[in-house]
Amino acid sequence: MQKSLILAAPSSGAGKTTVTLALLRLLAREGVAVRGAKSGPDYIDPKFHEAACGQPCLNLDAWAMAPDRLKGLAAGDGLLLIEGAMGLFDGAPPDGRGAVADLARQLHLPVVLVVDAGRMAGSVAPLVAGFARFDPAVQVAGVILNRVGSARHEAMLRRALAPLGLPVLAALGRDGTLTQPSRHLGLVQAGERPDLDVFLDRAADALAPTLDRATLLDIAAPLPEAAQPPTLAPPAQVIAVAQDEAFAFAYPHMLADWRAKGAELRVFSPLVDDPVPKAGFVFLPGGYPELHAGRIASATRFLQSLRNAAQTTDIYGECGGYMVLGDGLVDADGTRHAMAGLLGVETSFEHRRLHLGYRHLSPLGGPFTGPLAGHEFHYATTLRETGDPLFRATDAEGTALPDMGLRRGRVSGSFAHLIDAGPTVR
Repeated sequence: MQKSLILAAPSSGAGKTTVTLALLRLLAREGVAVRGAKSGPDYIDPKFHEAACGQPCLNLDAWAMAPDRLKGLAAGDGLLLIEGAMGLFDGAPPDGRGAVADLARQLHLPVVLVVDAGRMAGSVAPLVAGFARFDPAVQVAGVILNRVGSARHEAMLRRALAPLGLPVLAALGRDGTLTQPSRHLGLVQAGERPDLDVFLDRAADALAPTLDRATLLDIAAPLPEAAQPPTLAPPAQVIAVAQDEAFAFAYPHMLADWRAKGAELRVFSPLVDDPVPKAGFVFLPGGYPELHAGRIASATRFLQSLRNAAQTTDIYGECGGYMVLGDGLVDADGTRHAMAGLLGVETSFEHRRLHLGYRHLSPLGGPFTGPLAGHEFHYATTLRETGDPLFRATDAEGTALPDMGLRRGRVSGSFAHLIDAGPTVR
């Protein structure tokens, strides 16, 4: 039977990712059929999930995806552990849509609350009680204590929680070696961690002594039956997809949709100066081009083949890919690197500024024909942006934003990351 539960927390920074990875690695090592999923828009954590248990990880986004889509993506064999984002009830304004709680309601799944108990004792009880009682439609079914200081501290926390009747499923001790390196968009990518397996085993070993496996597995609830989910149509029969450390942010469900509809995906690496494969559509995903701007600027075979392809082929870049399609990119040190020159945009990381939020998008041209749901998350500053816009856009509340992106001939791009089909922007 397919069963699942959600790992959430009162706030960001409680250690959800570390606890999720420890559980995935430990259960997989013990022979449990387990896989991971990530709530909300996130490209980085899913790769850690895959490394921990050896199974593909998908995103489940309750803001951008319809209920049937969520159910279809969640379906699969074994136990599904879903890692939440931010705090349990933190969603998009005005009503919290897309929060982890929203996902729990739609999939009728129990929540295990991960609590950073490092600086509390008896106060853990009213904190957990408040979250457990806040919304009757969201079942908080257990607690995992994180950053516990000692055996005595653990005993105090368990004693405080006992009257609530919620099981304490594990207590992970405070351990500086379980801190993960990060950069401005989140954790350093899984593929950049040569010590990743050592870290995952250490986390699993730390969790194992206190984990109540039987109760954890008993709490997991059956996943709702999945109808045939809607899928995104491929933009061409043959699609060239850039894929390396600079172009790593492509949603697996989108690529899977294209394959399911019969498209052939041809992967290439701009960082090793691969030429663009022959295709009917070229996709440059987001990533970290600012960390590799010099290598991209010197990848003459890639850049020239991209310019050649633009004469006959649709090319689309999002976020990092959009910046590479532009005229130039200024890195954090203030050095300008010439990019492909296919769109009239110049970007800079010398003075960073956060752009963050869900986006309703209506295409004004380019390769897309229907309304789309997406998100924006980057620190680039736009120095210049000239040309025809790609999307009309609003934020999660429906407030109109400036038009997003550019299109020129067969080339288009924007800072928006596309997630799924969405309602029309008015």
